[in-house]
Amino acid sequence: MGTPRGADDEATVHEQARCLRVTMVAADIDRAQLWLYYFGIGGDVSELELDAYLHHALTLPRLQRDLLAQAANEILADLAPPKAPYAADLLQGHPDPVHDGAADDDRAPAQDGEGRDDTDPGTPGK
Repeated sequence: MGTPRGADDEATVHEQARCLRVTMVAADIDRAQLWLYYFGIGGDVSELELDAYLHHALTLPRLQRDLLAQAANEILADLAPPKAPYAADLLQGHPDPVHDGAADDDRAPAQDGEGRDDTDPGTPGK
């Protein structure tokens, strides 16, 4: 007969929890940070239940697991530095996430120490 629609087998649930833990460790997201974000987007399990899920002691419904994944992914997006645009992006009028509307002459690379600031990756001490 198979798994009922919307339900997942235990292996899938555990794999999703394991992957979430890997993401949390890699991005240095702690459980409280994840839970608070998750709760803010509509999650309804407690922080204790989240901890039990992460340690395979509790199975959560798919919706709650996916909300946890969404919360982690949104935190990751907030933590990520702006992406470097491709030339085609700039030529097609896509905004430059680093300068977002700055004058074109501000986009020129710094020349041998001139015009460098704390956003310049070539600044000593960075």
